[in-house]
Amino acid sequence: MKPPLLLIGHGAHDDTGAAEFGRFVHRLRCRLDGVAADVSGGFIARGRPTMSDSVASLVARGHHRLVTIPLTLYGTGDVEAAVRRAQLAHPTLTCDQGRSLAASPRVLALMGERLADALAEMPRLAAVGDDHGEAHREPVSPAETAVVLVGHGSADTAENAEVHRVSRLFWETHAAGLLTVETAYVSDAPPSVAQGIERCRRLGARRVVVLPYLLFAGGVLERIWAEALAYAAGHTDLDVRFAEVIGDCEGLADVIIERYEETLAAEPAGSEWTARDAGLLAVVHRLPREEPTLAEGLV
Repeated sequence: MKPPLLLIGHGAHDDTGAAEFGRFVHRLRCRLDGVAADVSGGFIARGRPTMSDSVASLVARGHHRLVTIPLTLYGTGDVEAAVRRAQLAHPTLTCDQGRSLAASPRVLALMGERLADALAEMPRLAAVGDDHGEAHREPVSPAETAVVLVGHGSADTAENAEVHRVSRLFWETHAAGLLTVETAYVSDAPPSVAQGIERCRRLGARRVVVLPYLLFAGGVLERIWAEALAYAAGHTDLDVRFAEVIGDCEGLADVIIERYEETLAAEPAGSEWTARDAGLLAVVHRLPREEPTLAEGLV
């Protein structure tokens, strides 16, 4: 039997996100039944169960080697730090950390599916009113269709830049025939969702699809939806549509299982970090950028 898989999320803003995370963990537990010794999950910030509780439960059941996968579309520095703290709390524990989902081609493909679904549906965010019904049924070409890819937004400029990079990659790989793919943020960074849609309109878009760069539903998704709906209500000549999040699905499970298998196949010396390493680092006082990271050695 292979080592347990531990999925690590940043945090859930509400019960909706936490519940979907839990359902996804259950999906993977079923998919890896008879392959992995266990599958668990936890959050490092908001939400239950916490990562530390999940680790403690796994260790209590006799598991001393884990494969940890960051279930996030963003940076993993805080995830790596949380794993190190867990290993200090459990000196017998060894963790092999897999790559995050950031800019994964397979994740972009899932987003492409969500975009296609949104384009195939009737407008969902258009203001209700018979006066404008005919305008929304007029044919709209791909060259008049734009996408606003919406990330969380952060005070970390590097994280915001990563969302811009994902937007460009998505445009080139899954939306090449469309007018544009613009970037927007829910908070902490401009442009806002409304500003992103407005930019598309000024570029000549007659249809705009708001595409959340999120794994699961929850409060953040509702904020994106509310801002897009408010904009659509004031611009009834524009067909504003909403794409779903990636969500708990088989495609996302396939990506995680691929990460799990590649992590196990990687060189242990590059991916393992134990409590003993923490003591050695404390002795030599290495700078943080010189410390071995959990992702070193992975392809």
